[in-house]
Amino acid sequence: MGSTDRLDPADIPVVILAGGFGMRLHEETERVPKPMVQIGTKPILWHIMRHYSTYGFRRFTICLGYKSWAIKEYFLNYHSETADLRVQLGRHSSVEYLGDSMVEDWEITLVETGLNSGSTGRLQGVQRYIDTPYFMYTYGDGVGTVDLDAVHSQHVAADRLVTVTGVKPMSRYGLLLHDGERVTAFDEKPEIAEGYVSGGFFALSSGLFDRLDGHDPTGFMEIDVLPGLVTEGQVGMHRHHGFWHSMDTYRDYVALNDMWDAGDPPWRTWKDEG
Repeated sequence: MGSTDRLDPADIPVVILAGGFGMRLHEETERVPKPMVQIGTKPILWHIMRHYSTYGFRRFTICLGYKSWAIKEYFLNYHSETADLRVQLGRHSSVEYLGDSMVEDWEITLVETGLNSGSTGRLQGVQRYIDTPYFMYTYGDGVGTVDLDAVHSQHVAADRLVTVTGVKPMSRYGLLLHDGERVTAFDEKPEIAEGYVSGGFFALSSGLFDRLDGHDPTGFMEIDVLPGLVTEGQVGMHRHHGFWHSMDTYRDYVALNDMWDAGDPPWRTWKDEG
């Protein structure tokens, strides 16, 4: 695969992991699966999908597991929940959608990939729905301003099996700068200085599925498969220095909602007010 094989983003599947238990966010995930935990009035899954749609992606494949029906129900009722309605009751009941409310132009494939599957099993479960030589892949709990066009282009040009977005998250601990015993500065949320961590937002070549054959479906592609691919030189990194934030804990949930409530949250790359 070379640089001339770049596909239109509208044709590329975006696989999103949405089946985990989210135990570290149990305050919310006792009710709903983690990707359905809301920022503002919309689940974080919606925020992720809107970011992808900013770059022209519209084909989403959602890997379901824990409380899968909550995600299915959300999308089955999406139009009714976002549009004005006129409901006629009685013998000839009907529903009429009113106004000019726009529904996202998304194709969503909702796949039951197992309650206890890890990322390996979830990818194995959606393989039959991937019909392109490469696809995008991310987690259902992280938002950011990742340049998806750049990730896409880099993956195609490099001709590797995996391109991962590397991010520099903020430390949870304040950084003290000092001169001897005298503190000279206090940085409440310093950026981790050394190295990168995986921020998700992958591009994966479909040849990766061959590498998943025979692996335990409860295992994790990132642990069981990627280290070997790194050794082979099959993993590239897109460096992202803009905003990125995951929703791992209740503290993260509060922080993201505070940013949303303050207006103009840093991860909103779409133009409308949704």
